[in-house]
Amino acid sequence: MGRLKSIFSNTVAVFIVLIVFLIIIPLPTFILDFMFVVQLGLSLVILLTTLYIKETLEFSVFPTILLVTTLLRLGLNISSTRSILTNQGYAGEMVKAFGDFVIKGQVVVGLIIFLIIVLVNFLVITKGSERVAEVSARFTLDAMPGKQMAIDADLSSGTIDEREARRRRESIQREADFFGSMDGASKFVKGDSIMSIVVTFINLIGGIIIGFITGVGDFSTIAGIYSTATVGDGLMSQIPALLVSVASGMMVTRSASENNINSDISKQFLSQPRVLMIAGITLECLIIIGFPFVQTTLMAAILFGGGMLLSRQEKQTAQVMEAQEAEAAEQKEEIQSEASFYRNIDNLYGLLNVEQVKIEFGYSLIPLVDEASGGSFLDRVVMFRKQFALEMGFIIPPVQLKDSGILNPNQYVIYIKGEQVSGGDVLVDHYLGLAPSEEEDIIDGIDTIEPAFGIKAKWISEDKKVKAELMGYTLIDPTSVIITHLSEIIKAHAHELLNRQEVNNMLENLAKTNEALVREIVPGIVPVSDLQKVLCKLLEEKVPIRDLETILETLADYAPRIKDIDMLTEYVRQALKRTISHKFSEAGQIKVITLDANIENAIMGSVKKMDSGSYLALDQVTIQKIIVSTTNELDKIKDIVSELVIVTSPVVRIYFKKLIDQFYQNVNVLSFNEIDNNVQLQALGHITMENS
Repeated sequence: MGRLKSIFSNTVAVFIVLIVFLIIIPLPTFILDFMFVVQLGLSLVILLTTLYIKETLEFSVFPTILLVTTLLRLGLNISSTRSILTNQGYAGEMVKAFGDFVIKGQVVVGLIIFLIIVLVNFLVITKGSERVAEVSARFTLDAMPGKQMAIDADLSSGTIDEREARRRRESIQREADFFGSMDGASKFVKGDSIMSIVVTFINLIGGIIIGFITGVGDFSTIAGIYSTATVGDGLMSQIPALLVSVASGMMVTRSASENNINSDISKQFLSQPRVLMIAGITLECLIIIGFPFVQTTLMAAILFGGGMLLSRQEKQTAQVMEAQEAEAAEQKEEIQSEASFYRNIDNLYGLLNVEQVKIEFGYSLIPLVDEASGGSFLDRVVMFRKQFALEMGFIIPPVQLKDSGILNPNQYVIYIKGEQVSGGDVLVDHYLGLAPSEEEDIIDGIDTIEPAFGIKAKWISEDKKVKAELMGYTLIDPTSVIITHLSEIIKAHAHELLNRQEVNNMLENLAKTNEALVREIVPGIVPVSDLQKVLCKLLEEKVPIRDLETILETLADYAPRIKDIDMLTEYVRQALKRTISHKFSEAGQIKVITLDANIENAIMGSVKKMDSGSYLALDQVTIQKIIVSTTNELDKIKDIVSELVIVTSPVVRIYFKKLIDQFYQNVNVLSFNEIDNNVQLQALGHITMENS
């Protein structure tokens, strides 16, 4: 495209130089005909361009083009005059065709028609365009200071930025330059019209004189030859001039509008259907005074029928507008009623409630949630809540489901207590495929990451489902992908969701079967707040709290003399050793990594006790050695075990767990007292200082 523009710009430069040479160099009639066609085509392009632009500055080069076309017409006038006077009235087929078509053997009529065209162009169009251009240039220049001040005011108030202000100033300057140029360029059109009349007389009078001198024939023959050539040549000059003059008038009379002139005229001229109908009736009445029946009736029918159609369309538009206005009124009334509702300060407190668990969906995922569309997501959430209650002994809060226009169509986001914690993308018409191994991952699909566990996966289309299953891929439907992700997020944040209200609910449920235990311990021995903290710490390490009786009895034994919540939690864990062992064992065996005695001694020697609890005060060098050694051992077995378990002595467990959680996530740290006697330990590694 850039190369084409470069070639065109060079062609324009060559074209302008050649126009100058037209005045000097005689042209063969063949080339002269071609140049007349070029002139006519160029004039049509200019006129149509002015009809379709929206603003005058879109065609700011028009004054220059006006000069170029005027110069082209003058050059062709001189060349055609030379041919007429030297070739016995022949200046090419274009001139001859126009002359014969207009004169048709009647010289006087042809000359009169030609003179009318010239005078119309000169006195009406050219002179009017000149006056409008002059006034527009004056008004534009007078309005410049006010427009500049308006721009400065908008810039100072912050309505526009510096770039927009600079653009507007440049637009105002260009507009002033344009109308100033148009004021001057219109003088070229005026001079061109005068010159056309002069050239016409030169061609006619000069041709007749030369015809007598050269002995072409008698007076009527000579007058016929040269009048035909004169009129043809004049029309070939005046028709393009008329087109350009009309284009000039269009340019200077353009008012501010967002549409081109075709749209403006059709919209504004047809905006009053009643006017068209009245005009049609009035026109039909003129038949009475002798107007031709067929033509008058046809035009009257067109006007009246058009008015009826526009009137009907206007009524339909009015109905639509009324409906829109009614809807807007309802919205306004709703806003006003909403404002009245929130004038009561008590109603504002409802806005402060935070949903415990919420999922937002993009619009493409709504069919998964919408039961009317066959979505089973709600039922799956209910079944997950049931399963979680059985496994962990804790009923998670209801999951709020909402659609969102902000999210991408295939995106979902999970919120915990009003804050976004995770999310993902799901393709509704695909399956999430997990390959048996990286080497066997050969099916075409869209690469992705499984959102719950961060595993490499692919979205596989429906048509490749059977092939993927035969090749050993694990295929997961979109609903299961989201449910699995939600379950992992809730498990990781379950300790945040257990509030005191839910603890009270759990106690009330236990009181139905063991009321004496609840009455004796809560709140006399163990306050609800302490019980909640212990339960949250158990959930934080994914220890089920379903056996609430054992938890309460253990707390009742130790709470009177131990106030440290961490130590109370350790005793509760030991009491739940059967539950913990069952959770982490497979076939009566737990695969573990053991901790060296030297590390345990270093940790115990660095424990600092305070009234409110205890903390670990290890030096950085020792911490780094322990972390490096632990990481090396965990990396060795993380691909061969489902749960990473480190076993320590009871007094060290809580401190080592807090230490390792800062550097390595999802590691389970158990003490020997938390493992049931019936469970065997298989040591897969040993953490020592030397391993680092």
